[in-house]
Amino acid sequence: MKPENNDKNEINRRKFLQKTSAVVAGSVLLNPLEMQAKPKAKMRLAMVGTGVRGAGMWGRDVLKSYSDIVEFVGLCDINEGRVNTVKAGLELNCPTFTDFEKMMKEVKPDTLIVTTVDATHHEFIIKGMEMGANIITEKPMTTDEQKCQAILEAEKRTGKKVTVTFNYRYSPHRQKLYELLRNEAIGKITSVDFHWYLDVYHGADYFRRWHRLKEKGGTLFVHKATHHFDLLNWWLESEPEEVFGFGSLDFYGKNGSLRSTNCRPCPHKSQCQFYWDMSKSKELMALYAANEQFDGYLRDGCVFKEDINIYDKMAAQIRYANGVQVSYSLTTYSPYEGYRIAFNGTKGRLEAWIQENQSVDMKDYDEIHLWTSFGGLQVFKVPHSEGHGGGDGRLKDKIFRYPNASDPYRQSAGTRDGAMSILVGIAARKSIETGKPIKIADLTELKPLAKRP
Repeated sequence: MKPENNDKNEINRRKFLQKTSAVVAGSVLLNPLEMQAKPKAKMRLAMVGTGVRGAGMWGRDVLKSYSDIVEFVGLCDINEGRVNTVKAGLELNCPTFTDFEKMMKEVKPDTLIVTTVDATHHEFIIKGMEMGANIITEKPMTTDEQKCQAILEAEKRTGKKVTVTFNYRYSPHRQKLYELLRNEAIGKITSVDFHWYLDVYHGADYFRRWHRLKEKGGTLFVHKATHHFDLLNWWLESEPEEVFGFGSLDFYGKNGSLRSTNCRPCPHKSQCQFYWDMSKSKELMALYAANEQFDGYLRDGCVFKEDINIYDKMAAQIRYANGVQVSYSLTTYSPYEGYRIAFNGTKGRLEAWIQENQSVDMKDYDEIHLWTSFGGLQVFKVPHSEGHGGGDGRLKDKIFRYPNASDPYRQSAGTRDGAMSILVGIAARKSIETGKPIKIADLTELKPLAKRP
């Protein structure tokens, strides 16, 4: 619904928008990390898991921006063809391995990057710390409460550090929301409406890959929504206390009338709207198709395979330790991509509706609407940035180039942050299975705090 276009609100908007460009270009987009001193010694990196995320975001992109301060000393993957393909593509001279412990013993990295299948993260995080390395792990940190507890214990036992790569925290748009909430723009936060939409292109891709199996990715309540739950924890500066979840498989998997093993040999190519021609991507063909002989993994799996056992629509009610209530949902077959979020407070409401469709003619900025109860509407315009809303580069700057820089927005994330994000999804999944609300305190040794530590 559009706001009432009265004179008072129009004056407020004009005055505010005159100031907006300066605010956005200054406080939001200025990266304070750029002012910090560079580390002196090169960081010795090893990576386990050389799929597209490892090869791209943590391989190619790291070498492009940080080769003066980091060096790869080892790559490991269970697929010997894929790990050697990545080594060649990155033009590295380091050795490759299919035996993880052998790699760790031989190359002795300072830092291990973990980008394997989610359900195996804990194995490499724990063993990596035990063998002397600090850890950079992709989200989610792991997929169930037992594995989570084991990681927490290993970090204490070894004295090593785990960094969880929550790049969404670093995007200027989400940082601006954090600033407004910390400045009590809407007073005390009382509730949140948060709804995420994956379109029929991006959403469908999760059902082609290994993510379609609960035992691999913990369902999208864990693999995908960990991003969203971490943002909530960060924005609210509190920790989740109790979760009730709903979820079902209504669209993909067994619901389809046409199916095959994967898209390339599919006899229904001309009929299926979800046919995806992987052969158009030289990178994916080299990385996956050329190496199927080693592990049998089909990157272009059928989205209607009957082994799919995750949910494609999900919802959760979350109660936070500080009293905030959250209504969350995730839909994976939407006609558009993006999310809507609204924070309700004692003095107003903060809203954003972000659309991320690449095929749609979009504005070059995102808007944040701040409604105050007796002051009308203010609109913030935050320019678009590349890489998960501008978060990728800023996250990696903090990890690699300026590790000792100050963290005024508390964007760095460790094991407690990683745990509290996945535990919401784990609790929602357990709630669906049991039909009961799940208390976060019953899952691991961590007890939710009203104020994030």
